[in-house]
Amino acid sequence: MDSLAFDRNYPLNDLISDIKAGNRRALSKAISMAESSLDLDRKATENVLEALLPYTGNAKRIGITGSPGVGKSTFIESFGLACIEQGEKVAVLAIDPSSQSHGGSILGDKVRMPLLARSDNAYIRPSPSRLTLGGVSNATREALLLCEAAGFTTIIIETVGVGQSEVEVRSITDAFLLLMLPNAGDEIQGIKRGIMELADMMFINKADGQLLPLAEIAKGHVRSALSLMHSPTQGWDVPVITGSGLEQHGIQELLKMCDTFFDDSAPHHQALIERRAQQAKEWFEIALHRELILWAENQNSWNVDKQAYLDDIHQKNIVPSIAARKLIENLFNK
Repeated sequence: MDSLAFDRNYPLNDLISDIKAGNRRALSKAISMAESSLDLDRKATENVLEALLPYTGNAKRIGITGSPGVGKSTFIESFGLACIEQGEKVAVLAIDPSSQSHGGSILGDKVRMPLLARSDNAYIRPSPSRLTLGGVSNATREALLLCEAAGFTTIIIETVGVGQSEVEVRSITDAFLLLMLPNAGDEIQGIKRGIMELADMMFINKADGQLLPLAEIAKGHVRSALSLMHSPTQGWDVPVITGSGLEQHGIQELLKMCDTFFDDSAPHHQALIERRAQQAKEWFEIALHRELILWAENQNSWNVDKQAYLDDIHQKNIVPSIAARKLIENLFNK
C-alpha cells in the first residue's frame, strides 16, 4: 500500500492497526485523508476503508440539529458526558460553516465543548462543510465508518443548522434529534413542517428558570403538531422531552429513550435495519454520480464541449437541461 500523501512516514498498515486500537491521532489522520481531494489520498482512503469495513456498523448513529441559539453545543456536551458515564465511547462529527477566505471550520467545537473534549472516551472532529450541499462535508460518511472502526459506540453528527442539512443528515443516521427553544408556538411556526417530520425525538432545551412554564406550553404545542404527522420510523412514537443541556435536566430521560429506540427487541428494529440498507444504497448513488463527474472531467473533450454549451446557454441558443443531456451524449458517443 502507498503511504499517506501528507505523511509518508505513516504506512497504511500501521494506520489501520492504530485506528483499530482506538488511536485518536491515527483516526484524525485518516479523516483528513478522506477529506483530501488528492487522487493519492482518495485511493489510500479506499484501501483503509476496505480493511476496516468488518469493524464498522455497530455504533449508534445520532443526528442532532436545531435552530441557531438553541444551545446545540452545550446540549451535546452534556449528552455526550452522560453517555460516557454509561460506558459509551462518544465521537462528535460537528459540521461547521466554512470560512469563505480559507475554507476551514470557523466555530471550533473543541472550544465550545471543553469538558467533552478532555475526556479520554470522547473524540470531537469539526469538519468544514465548505460549499457542499446538505450541511455535511464530502467525507462525513467515511468519517463515521472510521470512528466506528476506532471503537466509538455512539456517534453524534451535529448539523450546521435548520434547513436543507437535515435531509442529508437524516440519510446517514439511525436516530434524528431535533432541539427546540421553549417559546411555545413561536418555535413551531419558525420550523418547517418537513424538519419536524424527520425527527425521531424532540428535546425542548433551555427549559429552566423562568422559561420552564413556557417549555411545558411548547411541549403541548409540539405534541399537537406531531399528532398530525407520521413518525419517520415505522412503529415508533416520537417523544417530546423538556430539559436543559446547561443544567443537565432531562438528559437521563433522553438517554432512556435512546436505549428504547436502539433496543434490538423493539417492534421498530426492523425499520432501523431497512434504514441502514437504504442509506448504503443512497451512498452508492451519490458516490457513483461523483465518480462519473470526475471521470468526465478527465476526458480531453469535456472542458471544450462544456464551454461551448455554456456559451450557447449564455446566448440563449439552448435550454440548460438540453445542453447537459447533449454534452453527456457527445461524451459517450465519442
